[in-house]
Amino acid sequence: MVGELRATVVPWLRRAGFTGNFPHFRRIEEKAIDLLTFQFDRHGGGFLVEITRCPPGGVVTPEGKAIAPNDVKAWDLNPSRRRRVVVRQTGRMEDWFRFDRQSSSDLSLMLLGKLNAPGLWDGLGPFGEPNEQHRLLKDLED
Repeated sequence: MVGELRATVVPWLRRAGFTGNFPHFRRIEEKAIDLLTFQFDRHGGGFLVEITRCPPGGVVTPEGKAIAPNDVKAWDLNPSRRRRVVVRQTGRMEDWFRFDRQSSSDLSLMLLGKLNAPGLWDGLGPFGEPNEQHRLLKDLED
């Protein structure tokens, strides 16, 4: 599955302006940094994708560690600030893309469709105003 994602999804991410290394990607823009990460089921057979946004200057963790824009990952933000890219399988909503039930190529194409969906990043920022950045840092402290 990783090979399939690297062959199909990662090139799309690069064309969309994302940098980083698998499984963590970022797209640095003027008003926000879009973050995307892949997480694999520790028991095998599935993966999920989480997305979020952070201020253009990076973040400060609850422990006080400053993480620069070129190093920040989705996992550096509070889970309440992240959104899972949801897949519809077997008639119900699921977070996990299950490659133990479907072919890797089908899942990669399905994921590309989800990543191209209008409004996917809506509600995850932007953080252009100082008070918005303060609220995000406050969320990280909670």
